[in-house]
Amino acid sequence: MPDQAVDPVTVRLIDREFLIACAPEERDDLLDASVYLERKMRELRSSAKTFGFERLAVLAAISVTHELIALRKRHAGDERELGDHLAALRLKVQAALGEDSPAS
Repeated sequence: MPDQAVDPVTVRLIDREFLIACAPEERDDLLDASVYLERKMRELRSSAKTFGFERLAVLAAISVTHELIALRKRHAGDERELGDHLAALRLKVQAALGEDSPAS
C-alpha cells in the first residue's frame, strides 16, 4: 500500500507557530482542532495567573481530554438507553403480534 501524501499545515497557538504534517483530507479537522485548542489556552490564560506556554498547553490538553471522556461516557450511556428502549419496544411488538419467544 503506498504511503499517503502529507502536506505541512501551519498551526498557530497563542503566539507560536507549529508546522504539522497531515493528509490533505484531514487538514480542515486539524485546523478546527487548533482553533479549539487555542481558544482553550486563551481561556485558561485569562482566568489564571501567568503561565508559561508549556504549562498552558498541558492544562488545555487536560481540559480538552476531560471533555472528550465526558462526551464518550455520555454517548455510551445514550447507546445503552436506546438499546433498552428498542428491546422494550420489540417485546411490545411481539406481544401485540402474539409471539411467545423473543426473536433471534
